[in-house]
Amino acid sequence: MDAVVWLEEVGKDDLSIVGGKGASLGEMINIGVPVPGGFAVTAQAFRDFINRAGIAQKLFEVLNVDVNQESELHKAEKAAKKLIMDAKVPEDIEQAIKSRYEELCKREGKQVFVAVRSSATAEDLPDASFAGQQETYLNVRGAEDVFNAVRKCWASLYGARAIFYRVEQGFEHDKVNLSAIVQKMVDSEKSGVMFSSQPSTGEPLVVIEGAWGLGEAVVSGSVSPDNYVVDRKTKSIVSKYIATKEIMIIKDPKTLKTVTVKVPAKKKEAAVLKDSEAVELAEYAEMLEKHYGIPQDIEWGVEKNKIYILQSRPITTINNAKKSAAQVEGSGKVLLSGLGAAPGMATGIVRIINSGRDLDKVSQGDIMVTKMTMPDMVPGMKRAGAIVTDEGGMACHAAIVSRELGCPAVVGTKKATSILKDGMEITVDGGKGLVYEGRIAVADAPKPAAAASSVVVSKPITATEIKVNISEPDRAGAAAATLADGVGLLRIEHMILGLGKTPNWYIKNGKTEEYIDELVKGIKTVADAFYPKPVWVRTLDAPTDEFRAMEGGEGEPHEHNPMLGWRGIRRDLTETEHFRLEVRAFKKLHEIGLSNVGIMLPMVQHVSEFQKAKAIMVEEGLDLERIDVGIMVETPGAALTIEDFIEDGIDFVSFGTNDLTQYTLAVDRNNENVAGLYTELHPAILKLIEFVVERCNEAGVKTSICGQAGSYPEMAKRLVEIGITSISANIDAVATVRETVARSEKILMLRALRNRD
Repeated sequence: MDAVVWLEEVGKDDLSIVGGKGASLGEMINIGVPVPGGFAVTAQAFRDFINRAGIAQKLFEVLNVDVNQESELHKAEKAAKKLIMDAKVPEDIEQAIKSRYEELCKREGKQVFVAVRSSATAEDLPDASFAGQQETYLNVRGAEDVFNAVRKCWASLYGARAIFYRVEQGFEHDKVNLSAIVQKMVDSEKSGVMFSSQPSTGEPLVVIEGAWGLGEAVVSGSVSPDNYVVDRKTKSIVSKYIATKEIMIIKDPKTLKTVTVKVPAKKKEAAVLKDSEAVELAEYAEMLEKHYGIPQDIEWGVEKNKIYILQSRPITTINNAKKSAAQVEGSGKVLLSGLGAAPGMATGIVRIINSGRDLDKVSQGDIMVTKMTMPDMVPGMKRAGAIVTDEGGMACHAAIVSRELGCPAVVGTKKATSILKDGMEITVDGGKGLVYEGRIAVADAPKPAAAASSVVVSKPITATEIKVNISEPDRAGAAAATLADGVGLLRIEHMILGLGKTPNWYIKNGKTEEYIDELVKGIKTVADAFYPKPVWVRTLDAPTDEFRAMEGGEGEPHEHNPMLGWRGIRRDLTETEHFRLEVRAFKKLHEIGLSNVGIMLPMVQHVSEFQKAKAIMVEEGLDLERIDVGIMVETPGAALTIEDFIEDGIDFVSFGTNDLTQYTLAVDRNNENVAGLYTELHPAILKLIEFVVERCNEAGVKTSICGQAGSYPEMAKRLVEIGITSISANIDAVATVRETVARSEKILMLRALRNRD
C-alpha cells in the first residue's frame, strides 16, 4: 500500500486505509459533494513507521494502565508521545508526504494552506464518534511544516483523552491505526456543524449551527452559535435562534497563523446564515443521510459565498439518553436556561471545573459545570450526572459527548460558572435546557389513559404530519398514545369552563395569579406529554352564552346569535385585561422550558387584529422570535386576505372547518331545517383551503386543519392532494387518518412515476 493516496482514490469501504474521516471525504468527493481536495497519509504508513522504527512493542506496553487513575493515564500519554516524536521516520515515508504536498500545490498553482487532520481507523463509526480525541492543525503551509503536523497527528493518537476513550469503548490500542488527512484549507468566513436528523430524537429535522470564522469555535464550544432548524419535509426553516457571538477563529492576515479574535460589534448579533444558505445546507445533509443510510454529523464552511462540506460522520447519540421521558413534577426556581443539548434529568452537587486538572473533584453523579468542556475532560464527564456549560451549541464537544454518554446536558447558558457555586444542589433538565435550584421532583412521562387501550396505534411514515386535537388536559395521555406528531388544537376555553368561574371573576376578585397558574397547569400537562413536539394552544373562544351560566358571568351580554358575536380575537382585543393574563401564562410556560407551545388566535378576519394581538404580546414581554404565533382560518375574510397575514410574519395557520363552512355557506349546522345543506366538502370550502395552502407553501408558512373535517378520510385524501403540512384529528380518528394519508401519498407518488414514464 502506498504511503499516501489522493482522497478521490478512496471511498467509504477504505476505513482500514484512511480511517473514518478520510473514507468519508473520499466518498463524498466521488458522489459530487463540494469537498476541498487533498490527500491522506495512510494508516499503513503509520504502522510501517512504528514497526520500522522499532517502537511498536514498547508503545503498547506503556499504554497498559488503569485509565481511571489520572496520574497513570497522563504518565502513559507522556511516554507514548515521546516515543512517536523522538523516533526516526523512514526516509521514503517522509519524502512521500512532502512530495505529495508539493503536487497538491502544483494542482492549485500556488503554495497552499492546508488543514492536517487525524483520521483513526476506529473513528466516526456508527456507534462511536471519538469526538475531539485526536488533533487537527489548521493553516499549515510548506512541506516541512506539513510533515511535522502529520507526526503530531500520529502522536495525538496517544493523548490521555484518546487512550481513555478507546478503553471505555472497548477498542484495543494495538488494533487502532491513524491516517493523517492533508486537505486544502477553506478560509471560511462562516462555518459550523449540522445534523441531518435531530441528534437526540432522530426526527427528520436538520439542525444547523453556525458562527463567524473557522468551525473550530463551534466544535470546541468556545462560542455559542446561531441555531437553525430546517424541516426536511417542507424544506422550510421551522426555528431560528441568533446568538451573541463573542469570538471567532480566523487566519491572521499578517502572521498567516490561526488566531482567536473578538467578533466585530456589527456582527455579534447578526445572523450568520441567509435563509437560502440554511436550506441549501439542509439539502446536502439530507443527501448524505440518504447516501450513507444513517443520520450524519456534518462540518461545513462558506468561503466567498460557496458552501464546502468538510466532514461527515454518523450520529452516535440518537435515543441514548437516560430518563429522557422524565418530567419536572410541580415547579421550582429556574436558575439558568440554555440549549437542551442532551435530554434527561439529573439532580446532584455542583462541581466547578476550570481545567482538566480539576477532574478529581467530580464524583459519581455530581453535576459538572464548566465554561466549555475539552476532550481531556471526558473521564470526569463519564462520572458526572449532568453537564452544564457557559458556551457551546448542539454540535459542541460537550453536547456530542454528553449525548453519547447518555448524560443530560445544558450548554450555552452564558453564566453557569458565575451563578452556580461548588456544593450547591441543582436539578438539570437536559431536554428543556433548564437548571433548577435544589432537588425537583421528577415524574415519569404520563401513562396513557385507560380509554387509550381502545385506540389502535398504527404509524406508517407520512410526509404529511398527523396531529391530534385535545379539549381536556386529562386526555393528554390518551392523545400521546396515538403517537401523533403534535397537538394541532388545544382548546383553552374548555379549561376555563372547567374552573366554574369566568376570567372576569378572577380579575374582579384579585386572583389573577391563581387564574394564570390554572392555565399554566392545564397547558403544561399536554405540553409535557408531547415535548418537544409542537402544541398549538387556541386562545379563548367561548361564546357569551357559555360564560353566562358560570360564577362571574352575570354581566355577559345577551346575543341573538353568539356564534357570530363577541368571541375569539374580538373579545381578546376589547377585553384586553383577560387576554394579557393568557399571554402571561404563555410567557411562563416558555420560561419553564416548554418552547413547544405555540399561540393560535381564533375568529380572525383582518390582519389588523393579528397585529394588535402581537403588540400586546410584545408589551407583556413575549419574545415573538422564539414562539410560534398563528391564526385559525375560520372566516372567508381571513382566507381571502391570507397574503396580508403572510407579509406580517405569521408562523402557521389552521383551518377551523366547522365555522368556515357555516360562514361560507350561511348554514347553521345546529338548525335542523338547514343542517342537510352543511358539508365541509363543498367546492367553495375546498377552494378556500387550496387558496390558502398554496400561498402559505410558497412562503414557507405551516398549514394545518383542526376542524372536525380533518377526521374524515375523504377530506384527508383531498388535503394531501392540496399539499397541506399537517392534519389534526380527534383522538379516536388519528390512526384512521394516518392510514388514509399514507395511502393517499403513495397513490400520488405512483401517479407521478407513471406520468414520468
